[in-house]
Amino acid sequence: MPSLHRHTHAAAPTLAEAAPAPRGCTNLKLRRLSRAVSRWYDEDVRSLGLKGSQYALLSHVVKLGPLQPGALARALGLDASTLTRNLRPLIEAGWVLLNAGPDARSRLVVATPAGVALREQAQRRWRQSQERINQTLGPARVVALHALLDECTALLLAADEEDPDER
Repeated sequence: MPSLHRHTHAAAPTLAEAAPAPRGCTNLKLRRLSRAVSRWYDEDVRSLGLKGSQYALLSHVVKLGPLQPGALARALGLDASTLTRNLRPLIEAGWVLLNAGPDARSRLVVATPAGVALREQAQRRWRQSQERINQTLGPARVVALHALLDECTALLLAADEEDPDER
């Protein structure tokens, strides 16, 4: 005999409905995390004469170079003036060169042999920093953090491309 009562199922709440409202400033929280993480990396490469941000830049030049500054800036998500400012100490130290490019108006960023050697040394220390962070936070949390950061970065970049004037 059929039941007289109909069972209706409410739709599952969406992520926005299920999650509590954000509290605090996202920018402040991200900067605080960034500074805490950066201190660990900076500490491990400081004895080589590098900051963590300089290691990251040198590493990209070694992996991707020789390449034009615009391509390097895009790969790093930097604007041209920030890249120029960040390259200056690496050039002054003799780890990176800004050479003439294929035509008179272009330039190429290239790591020097000293820069390649320094990157190899710094990479070992960089891995030590990463391992300490993995141990402190736990591998599952680091994997989840990376996935969330990648997803949020993609969403924000896509929003910028849709309507850059709406920010």
